[in-house]
Amino acid sequence: MSEIQCCFRRYEKKYLLTTAQYEAMREGMAPYVRPDEYGRYSLGNVYYDTDDYRLIRSSLEKPVYKEKLRVRSYGVPGEHDRVFVELKKKYEGVVYKRRIVLEAGEAARFLSGAEERGDQISREIAYFLRFYRPVPKAYIAYDREAYAGRVDDALRITFDTGIRCRGDELDLRAGDRGAALLPPDTVLMEIKIPGAAPLWLAQLLSGNGIFPTSFSKYGSCYQQFVLGGKAAGLTVKEVLSCA
Repeated sequence: MSEIQCCFRRYEKKYLLTTAQYEAMREGMAPYVRPDEYGRYSLGNVYYDTDDYRLIRSSLEKPVYKEKLRVRSYGVPGEHDRVFVELKKKYEGVVYKRRIVLEAGEAARFLSGAEERGDQISREIAYFLRFYRPVPKAYIAYDREAYAGRVDDALRITFDTGIRCRGDELDLRAGDRGAALLPPDTVLMEIKIPGAAPLWLAQLLSGNGIFPTSFSKYGSCYQQFVLGGKAAGLTVKEVLSCA
C-alpha cells in the first residue's frame, strides 16, 4: 500500500452521467487508466457545520472561497480503525485538501474538542473548530469505483453510485444506511487533476456529450432533506432518519 497523502492541490470537476454515458466513459478511458489501489469500495462521511448551516449555505452561493470539514472512512469503521479528518478549501476553482489519520474513537474525541494534537494540520483543523464551533450535521455514504492515470497517476477518475444520507446517528461507526440522493440510474463522476486535462479525456467527454455540473453531495442533502423537510413541516431529524 502506498504512503498516505495528507496534502492535495488540484482541480476537481463533477459530472452526472446516464448509464449509457458511464459505460462509454469506462470503455473509452480503458487504455489510459488503471484501477487505483483500492478499486471498488464504500465511503462514509460525516459533515460538520454550524447550527444554522452557515458553511453549506455559503458554499451553495458559489463564493470565490469556501471551506468545509468532514471525517471519512473506507467502509464502516470500528473503534480502532483508521479514519480521515479532512479540511477542504476551494479558492478560484482550485481545491486544497489537508487531512490527518486517526482511529475512529480518537477522531470523535478530537472533533469534539476533548483531545489536542500538536502537528501542523491538526492545529489548522483545531482553529477551524474554534472559529466555527461546528457539529455533525449529515452522514453521507456512497459506493465508489476509482481509477488513476497510467502515465500520470495524479489524474483520478471516480464513479459514485448509491449516494445516500441521513441526519441521525452521525457517527461513522453507526452503519451506512441513508436516503437516496440520486435516481438509481444516475452516476456521479469526478475528475481530479493537478492541471489541464489530457487531450484524450477532453475528446472523450465532448464526444459523449458530458459536461461539468456543480452537484454537491452535502449541498444536495441539505437542499433535498433539510430545506425540503422544513417546508413539509418536518424536523431535520425526522426527514433524514426515515431512510
